[in-house]
Amino acid sequence: MAFLPTKILSIGMALPKTKITNEDLTKILDTSDEWITTRTGIKERNILSGEENSTTLAVDAAKDALKKAGLKGKDIDLIIVATSCPYNIYPSTACEVQNAIGGKQAPAFDISAACTGMLYALQIGRSMISTGEYKTALLVATDQNTRFMDWTDRSTCILFGDGAGAIILTESDDGVDDILALDITADGTQGHNITGFLSGARGCLLTEPCEEKYPIVYMDGKEVYKFVVSTVPESVDKVLDMSGLKPKDIDYLIPHQANLRIIEALQQRLEYTDEQVITNLQYHGNTSAASIPIAMCEGIEEGKIKLPSTAILTAFGAGLAWGSAVIRLRKGIY
Repeated sequence: MAFLPTKILSIGMALPKTKITNEDLTKILDTSDEWITTRTGIKERNILSGEENSTTLAVDAAKDALKKAGLKGKDIDLIIVATSCPYNIYPSTACEVQNAIGGKQAPAFDISAACTGMLYALQIGRSMISTGEYKTALLVATDQNTRFMDWTDRSTCILFGDGAGAIILTESDDGVDDILALDITADGTQGHNITGFLSGARGCLLTEPCEEKYPIVYMDGKEVYKFVVSTVPESVDKVLDMSGLKPKDIDYLIPHQANLRIIEALQQRLEYTDEQVITNLQYHGNTSAASIPIAMCEGIEEGKIKLPSTAILTAFGAGLAWGSAVIRLRKGIY
């Protein structure tokens, strides 16, 4: 079977209205702006409030991507939403998005791969388009991590913000594939280093009650850091080798926005200039699976990413899951 090439058509994003600075956090935590900035590079983050949630963000990001692509909901054949902290367990966020954009009865489903979710969605969407069964896919990454934070744990709650990003893929009309290489993987033996429990206060009345677990994210930052500094560079090397390109052939590095120290270490390894590394975590914190599409979208809109260009995407997160891609960004992508 011949596999059809995939084109990246548009990129969209959405952020909550409320902005929380490091100074704001000093009112509820024993911390300081200097302490947070030195360890993470983060200065502020957008946080859900009022009627906002991960579904409303997903819908807004999807509509942004559709508008930029000049498409309507009925033009979408496939909807994949990457979310690990959804507003609802069911209906799926993807089905909620389909309804909100006026989509046709195309397949719509959620996946959970934490901060690596958009790369997993890219792999799935690309594979389904490549068979010729589907023509245009809407990929959305959205999370509401701040609703699952322990706001007394200064080592974790300072890291996260909320947001959504969207990418529209379609069958390439010129035979050129915009996804030059993509690799995703996971190691479940490391899963205990980042965990998040759903609330389950009671079991069936015919059995013993379940142990109560509160919906709070826990992360062993030191262990995650040690794991990431070895696996992420290897992942980047792998996709570069798969694409037949060298670091000097790539215009931009667009990493998961988790920690400035990790990003700087990868930047030094690839010998990239500051202009080649797209970062925005100082303004948004870690928005989980949405961080890469948000960084791409802002980078293009602000002129930091010149088009056409090539870029490395790389992400890691709970699972532990990680992955990287080499992509082509065409002139006209927004």
